[in-house]
Amino acid sequence: MGTLAHTSVSGAIDLLSPPLRLRLLGQFRLERGTENLELCRNGQRLLAFMGLRGRVSRTILAGTLWPEVTEEHARGSLRTTLWKLPRGEPPLVRCCGDTLVVTPALRVDVDTLTKAAFGVLQGYGAPAHVPPPLGLLTVEDLLPGWDEDWVRVERERLRQLRLHALDALAETLVREGKPALALEAAWASVRTEPLRESAHRAVVSAHLAEGNVSEAVRHYHAFRALLNEELGVEPSPRFARMLPVRPPERAAAHDPGGLLGWSG
Repeated sequence: MGTLAHTSVSGAIDLLSPPLRLRLLGQFRLERGTENLELCRNGQRLLAFMGLRGRVSRTILAGTLWPEVTEEHARGSLRTTLWKLPRGEPPLVRCCGDTLVVTPALRVDVDTLTKAAFGVLQGYGAPAHVPPPLGLLTVEDLLPGWDEDWVRVERERLRQLRLHALDALAETLVREGKPALALEAAWASVRTEPLRESAHRAVVSAHLAEGNVSEAVRHYHAFRALLNEELGVEPSPRFARMLPVRPPERAAAHDPGGLLGWSG
């Protein structure tokens, strides 16, 4: 009986505790409710790595965060950094033998982005009254300005995931008869990577879905000119076949209508 009562009280305390949020998209922020918790630089690096991985061995964590010192020194730095983390219930990081585990109570914005992106890519249908997750996919990069190798790798992974999800979302919205929203998703992908053909195909597909053939053709030629100027290559035959009229053999030497003004 005592154990059940303790569990019940603990659960009630957890429900009343301010939510813990870790924001890694954009500037690093650790929040408890409306309070912004301050961490030292090493504390930020440790919690960012743990927030991305969830659980990791001490050896891997110490070697990743302090790669240029001896293992003994790295483990000492890890112990010091763990000791300096903000105190609270539940603790941010708990030890399970040689493994460190981030608390399940910590809500990480990268997890929200990843869930939304995979939901789009795997075709999970949302109720008709639920808006598409465009806002969740048009976020800042992971920890801009951080230059550690592990951050760069994860940043590029998330960037590619977002781009694929935006392209897929645009295609889905076209099929659902929502070309205006499809254009928003397609342009978000174009702004992130102006030379990405799949994003431009999504723009053209949305224009064609609205019956705006002239805008579709103009956009194709604008992208063709940009691609020729930047890389000296042509769009794929697949892209050309989307148009109801055959494009000329050579791309124009200018940007028709200034459609690709984002590149500057």
